[in-house]
Amino acid sequence: MSFSLRPDQGDPSGFDLGDMSWRGESGEATSVGWVPDQGMMIWISITDLLDSLHGLLTGRSDNASFTGVGSSFGIRFRATKTAIGVRGRGGPVARVGRAEFAASVLSAAEEFASRHLSAVPPRDGVTHDYMSALDRFRLTVGRQC
Repeated sequence: MSFSLRPDQGDPSGFDLGDMSWRGESGEATSVGWVPDQGMMIWISITDLLDSLHGLLTGRSDNASFTGVGSSFGIRFRATKTAIGVRGRGGPVARVGRAEFAASVLSAAEEFASRHLSAVPPRDGVTHDYMSALDRFRLTVGRQC
């Protein structure tokens, strides 16, 4: 999975647009290249994604769904005791172990932050929200591994 920031948006902000791509052995779900556009407010969307996966990874729920902020891009997740199934609009994407899934999402969110978050003004509320969601998700992942 990966997150990307769209170029040439002017001064960086918490409302920057970006995309998500999920690839697995069964297919792909991506917000890239659709008409109408499925790009999303990426900082807020990743924050929502991390928060929405908490219940799934802690066993409080068997299903989770995510829709990008300002977008029609969506993805669904279904958990069993040992694996997480990922499904996009076009069908199945992957079925991976819970720990591998959690580590993959965490890695993508950390990489995105390390590449782009320093450009967003510190006073922009998204910096605090994103880092708080990332810290909570790290704790959740720590319990999975």
